[in-house]
Amino acid sequence: MGHGEEASRETHHHIFDDYRRRFIISIILTVPVLLLSLPVGALPIAFPGSAYLLLALATAVYLYGGWPFLSGFVHELRARMPGMMTLVAVAITVAYVYSSAVVIGVVGGEGFYWELATLIDVMLLGHWVEMRSVLGASRALEELVRVMPSEAHRVRDGGTDDVPVDRLVPGDRVLVRPGEKVPVDGVIVEGGTSVNEAMLTGESRPIEKRPGDTVIGGAINGEGSIVVEVERTGAETYLARVIDLVRRAQESRSRAQDLADRAAFFLVAIALSVGAVTFAVWFAIAGTGFAVERAATVMVIACPHALGLAVPLVVAVSTALAAHSGLLIRDRAAFERAKDLEAVVFDKTGTLTTGTFGVTDVLAFGGVEADVVRAAASVEAHSEHPLARAVVRSAEERGLSLLPVEGFRALPGKGVEGSVGGRRVSVVGPGYLAERGMAAGDERVEPLQRQGKTVVFLIEGDRLTGALALADTIRPESGEAISRLKAMGIRCMMLTGDHHDVAAWVAGELGLDEFFAGVLPHEKAAKIREVRRRYRVAMVGDGINDAPALVEADLGIAIGAGTDVAVESADIVLVRSDPGDAAAIIDLAKKTYRKMVENLLWATGYNAVAIPLAAGVLFGAGIVLTPAAGAVLMSASTVIVAVNARMLRV
Repeated sequence: MGHGEEASRETHHHIFDDYRRRFIISIILTVPVLLLSLPVGALPIAFPGSAYLLLALATAVYLYGGWPFLSGFVHELRARMPGMMTLVAVAITVAYVYSSAVVIGVVGGEGFYWELATLIDVMLLGHWVEMRSVLGASRALEELVRVMPSEAHRVRDGGTDDVPVDRLVPGDRVLVRPGEKVPVDGVIVEGGTSVNEAMLTGESRPIEKRPGDTVIGGAINGEGSIVVEVERTGAETYLARVIDLVRRAQESRSRAQDLADRAAFFLVAIALSVGAVTFAVWFAIAGTGFAVERAATVMVIACPHALGLAVPLVVAVSTALAAHSGLLIRDRAAFERAKDLEAVVFDKTGTLTTGTFGVTDVLAFGGVEADVVRAAASVEAHSEHPLARAVVRSAEERGLSLLPVEGFRALPGKGVEGSVGGRRVSVVGPGYLAERGMAAGDERVEPLQRQGKTVVFLIEGDRLTGALALADTIRPESGEAISRLKAMGIRCMMLTGDHHDVAAWVAGELGLDEFFAGVLPHEKAAKIREVRRRYRVAMVGDGINDAPALVEADLGIAIGAGTDVAVESADIVLVRSDPGDAAAIIDLAKKTYRKMVENLLWATGYNAVAIPLAAGVLFGAGIVLTPAAGAVLMSASTVIVAVNARMLRV
């Protein structure tokens, strides 16, 4: 990873520096060229041999400043794909050869060395600015590369020694002090802290970590010292995989890029044809010099450089921005299809819900809800049952202090009981009530049971005082995600193996358009095929038991992948367990496509006006574009396309 990424960045920086160096030297050489051949209306400097000095200076500008275009022209000819370099090389070569012929005396007329020099200067400046934009587009990815620290504090024999990260192996233990970056992917074995993973996953809040929790290399340690056991290093780390995914996505060709390439080829053909016609017409009307100038301007102004950048820059920006926000694009073509989605099908457990039980409803039969939760949680605190932990967690979330319990006793298959303040308190299921001949106590209980929720009852002494309903809790972010998708005109559906009542409750709470309940894992792909007959659909699941459905959908989105970014079945991998990120990636796909269209329209549309002006159709009205002015317009369109791509936001 490191060597390939470093080589790519060095190449870009080398090209950037080369254009800057050629621009600066060409500008210095252009000054005496201008003094020796000032435009008509000014008095040029003349002395014996000045014309040959002008020829020498112009030759230096042509060969040194124009070299990138001349060499690019040869490359395009070999590839049989004439493009921007062909147009620029033909324009500057015709201008140079004609002007040199005038100086030598082969033909009569006026040369235009100053137009040649300023044209090359402007083209170099445009490329320099363009390369700055290209480098900027991948800056987010470069920041990811720089996130990983180079050294780690390896723990050995009761002490620590600083070693390069690449020397660590799985099983090693490293010390991470407050404020330092975690050097590798691993598991905390000592200490507790909070870590900031914003640069890696887009999660803005620091995350509490304790022994047994995993940490990602590159995350910033908070207030505590921790010892981490190394699990993955080098190319196996989360960050390395993310960088590889982003690079592959950026390098993959876009369907819009194929369209841009075809448009560029036709634009070159049009430019060469119009340039030839322009030369012939003006040669007959005004002579060789003006005809050469008009033809050169046509070819320069029609350069499809902006067209060549229109799509790749947007791809680079969108992919890097997505990775920075924890949205990892594995398949560019599938990502582009996201703009056309008509429906999104969510897996329920672990996607729209947390996958863990929680208290959803509290019923107090004549008392206060808080007292029901406190009494139930006080007794359940002594049990290890998952439902008991959910009740205790509910009390903690409400800020309720627990009461001391004596004589705790588990009632196998029925519940638990204990003495609270000298009073017997039981938390039991409906079976216990049936055995004792007790009624549920409230008409609100039956609807909760019909929703598929687990209802437990609180008995104090011999009196039924309350009930708690528990279910797989809905993620707080799910409602906002559904609302956002609906605002885009996308239908929202749910696929679950749970029975109808549970699915109906979740669907009702979130306002889903449709839901499919009782669907077994091997049946999910068939259900997605059924939905695809009606809509272009995305499937959002955990990427493991939903794998067949993810593959079957038009777009497969694996959510909550954490450090496991190699979810082979998904087109998009969302690092966080936030269904809102599914809406974010679809929104980004729409914005990315919009930027591509804007850039393509700008890159091609301005030629409809600029080429006729360059050909001299308004010469009679006194409007004439020089080759240098044409280069300014062409470069300006390139810069606008680059800036527009950089304005893309997640």
